[in-house]
Amino acid sequence: MNALKQIIESPRFEAAIIALIVVNAFTLGLETSQRAMAAAGPLLIVLDRIILAVFVIELLLRFLVYRLRFFRDPWRIFDLAVVAIALVPATGNLSVLRALRILRVLRLVSVVPSLKRVVGGLVAALPGMGSIILLLGLLFYVFSVMATKLFGQEFPDWFGTIGHSAYSLFQIMTLESWSMGIVRPVMEVYPWAWLFFIPFILCTTFTVLNLFIGIIVSAMQAEHEAEATAERSALQQEQAAILTELKALREEVRALRGAGQP
Repeated sequence: MNALKQIIESPRFEAAIIALIVVNAFTLGLETSQRAMAAAGPLLIVLDRIILAVFVIELLLRFLVYRLRFFRDPWRIFDLAVVAIALVPATGNLSVLRALRILRVLRLVSVVPSLKRVVGGLVAALPGMGSIILLLGLLFYVFSVMATKLFGQEFPDWFGTIGHSAYSLFQIMTLESWSMGIVRPVMEVYPWAWLFFIPFILCTTFTVLNLFIGIIVSAMQAEHEAEATAERSALQQEQAAILTELKALREEVRALRGAGQP
């Protein structure tokens, strides 16, 4: 069992799994091309099934090694869920699940350490992002009600209801065709409308969204520092163990010298 554990945790094994994930992503992309399917459709399907079988065997090996500890690692559970989706028969009403096979490509996140750190930082940022999302929701609700009251009569497609207003304001927040597409037509009827839209953009695009970026960057930095601290701690423990062994060897050498002297 120890030999099997060394195999599945070896860099070569991880590199092989990464290579298979990349190949699988390529083959799944080719399956969307009619020309590729006409030229090598059966080969692509066989490759997909072989790679899926390898993924299943890999997870079985990991389960044999880790047993119940397999479910303590969220990344292993993620891999299990992604592979399990691919094993569901994609026929009849479940044919839509065929499109979910591409989720296997996301296994790269669980096997590439740098990607795991990025995702870990994003997950760590979720609690702090909750308050920002609440603030953004309040701003959207307030401005949506105001926009519906102010511009709904003349522009019902954009601001006829709170839902329409919220969607239009979301487009404005993303700065996608906000000026020529929405604001300037509104200003032709309401010349003072810029007094509404400019503060909205300043409050959302240039303030609240930057708070999202700040929280994510801070969480990723904390994740990196925690990992660096863990590495330093492990190195210090290893050095301490080496020093202890050296002291023990010195004591043994002294004892042998003392025993050899008359």
